[in-house]
Amino acid sequence: YVDYLVPGFIATGVLFAGIGTASAMAEDMEQGFIDRLRSLPIPRASVLGARALADTALLVWSTAFTVAIAFAVGFRLHGSALDGLAAFGLVVLFGFAFEWLFITLGLFAGNAQAAQAMGMIVFPFAFVSSAYVPVSSMPGWLQVFAAHQPLTYMVDAVRALTLGPHAQAVLGHPIAYYETRALIWAVAILDISLPLAIARYRRG
Repeated sequence: YVDYLVPGFIATGVLFAGIGTASAMAEDMEQGFIDRLRSLPIPRASVLGARALADTALLVWSTAFTVAIAFAVGFRLHGSALDGLAAFGLVVLFGFAFEWLFITLGLFAGNAQAAQAMGMIVFPFAFVSSAYVPVSSMPGWLQVFAAHQPLTYMVDAVRALTLGPHAQAVLGHPIAYYETRALIWAVAILDISLPLAIARYRRG
């Protein structure tokens, strides 16, 4: 079970880390720090880009630490080392996309408490997904959402890369099926969140 659970635990960790990003962004807005940055002769998008990159760097560190703990408790990589690195890179890319979503929430929230509350949207995505249990074990009315939401595709893509030759038998589709859909979701989240964040930042 540990080999099934760890990819889900790592992928959902990306979402829970994002709540802090939303709160920090809202706090910077509320306390006037962003207003001071707006007065500087720098591209306005660079402030948000720096926040996204810095928080993604922290995400890389925390994910690496989580992976180390996972190996300590018995998780094993059944694919190649390259597959493992690809899974790690996919989690980081997914985290970067969601950083922009949480930055957007923080900009719209108004204060840190509201941003934290808005960040709670991660819970339905985390628990109504394949992260912890198979989608097929859920009530039928939940399965449609659970099977096609972004976190499920990301978790199953990471799972497919780490389970190795047994992945298709466990998950039902080849690796490319999950990777493609996970990447499409990541790009879609970026395409929506990034311009919204920049537009909100410019309006002040």
